[in-house]
Amino acid sequence: MSHSPLIQQLIDSFCSLPGVGPKSAQRMALHMLEKQRAAGMKLSQVLAEAVERVGRCSRCRILTEDTTCSICLSTRRDDSILCIVENPTDVFAIEQSAEFKGRYFVLLGHLSPIDGVGPDDIGITDLLNRIADEPVREVILATSTTVEGEATAFYIANQLAKQDIVVSRIAHGVPLGGELEFVDGGTIARALTGRLNFE
Repeated sequence: MSHSPLIQQLIDSFCSLPGVGPKSAQRMALHMLEKQRAAGMKLSQVLAEAVERVGRCSRCRILTEDTTCSICLSTRRDDSILCIVENPTDVFAIEQSAEFKGRYFVLLGHLSPIDGVGPDDIGITDLLNRIADEPVREVILATSTTVEGEATAFYIANQLAKQDIVVSRIAHGVPLGGELEFVDGGTIARALTGRLNFE
């Protein structure tokens, strides 16, 4: 049995979300229509408002409805440390750790010559201008460990090589509480390469 056109449109809309397949989308759509109509109305209103009002922070490029986000406005952050990430979700992940107290710059992707994505496409020029204008003494490269993420980190490090700035890379390796027998070979190799002295 096929769904009515409007229900199918709703299912297709849920399918556009990452990690949501046709079965999950159908389950969500039907559940909302059968049992959560008020929540569905609220969701549609908030989503419409967010799509209309949310943009990018003028300094770090994270998603916000304000011109400058709360992280950039905070007086408790360290202006001399700048963490460079690929996506806004990376900022949220780092913030959950409550360890990092510096500032951020979101690239909005990574270098990918095959796809025609170059330095200007992900904002590296904006990044370099920001570093030149602010008292940055350390840049932390927190790009992904994919080939593209590594190439992006390498490119940025090269651009900053002649400046009086410490360039560091986030550590990668065996996760805390992880057992070696369940960790893939690539992760173990990276952990061995980046090993630290035992203190």
